[in-house]
Amino acid sequence: MSSRPDTLLRDLLADATAQLRGPEARHEAELLLLHALQRPRSWLFAHATDPVDLADRDSFHALLARRVAGEPVAYLTGQWGFWTLQLEVNPATLIPRPETELLVEQALARLPADRPCTIADLGTGSGAIALALARERPLAQVLATDSSAEALAVATRNAARNTVANVAFAQGAWYAPLQGQRFDLIASNPPYIASDDPHLARGDLRFEPTTALASGQDGLDDIRLIADGASAHLLPRGWLLLEHGWDQGAAIRALLQQAGLDEVETVQDLEQRDRVTLGRRPA
Repeated sequence: MSSRPDTLLRDLLADATAQLRGPEARHEAELLLLHALQRPRSWLFAHATDPVDLADRDSFHALLARRVAGEPVAYLTGQWGFWTLQLEVNPATLIPRPETELLVEQALARLPADRPCTIADLGTGSGAIALALARERPLAQVLATDSSAEALAVATRNAARNTVANVAFAQGAWYAPLQGQRFDLIASNPPYIASDDPHLARGDLRFEPTTALASGQDGLDDIRLIADGASAHLLPRGWLLLEHGWDQGAAIRALLQQAGLDEVETVQDLEQRDRVTLGRRPA
């Protein structure tokens, strides 16, 4: 990269985009530069020919080098967008994925907008699912749980950051913090990758918490626990919704049926891959 004192913003972006490559290269370069400059995205387009001083260039170059080495942009900037939320993320939490918005959409379709209801989000991580549902259903009471105290601290800050008040947090694995409570809807994006899957050693997954990604030899250990305990924590006609891998729909439908749920189905994402499986406790 050039070290001239008059290096222009557009030149920095062009150089960084060439280094990153891929379809998201330009977008990632912009996010990193805006983070280094502490500027909003709207500022970028009016200042393409501005010079960037040496200190800001050094900060940007340091971030860029870490991204080239594989660190996720979300961890480098400390934040990520999901639904209508801007969330703090760090290596204690998964990075929210666009596919998870399908789980939110399916949950909202089964939650009343005009009366109170109760929702649990198991393994909340950054709070993405719980906060999206709480924002869209302000009459609902949402309980978000996680076994990680660090993740819950992030989720709690995200609730304050996004001014979402109708959500509470509890620490513990899966149903342990629910203390006999029953809910109209339980949602979860649990670990579902096989523990020996080579993808865990590639790309962004190398930097995310393995305990939030992998679950036994077939990736279904935690989902089995959630399915088995669902009826004890759902109200009659209450729903369980699970996000999962593209090739797990049939296996999870079988688990939900074995657990006594009905109206079991799998919903596909925009790429026509199995993504969310759901079932309902009988009346």
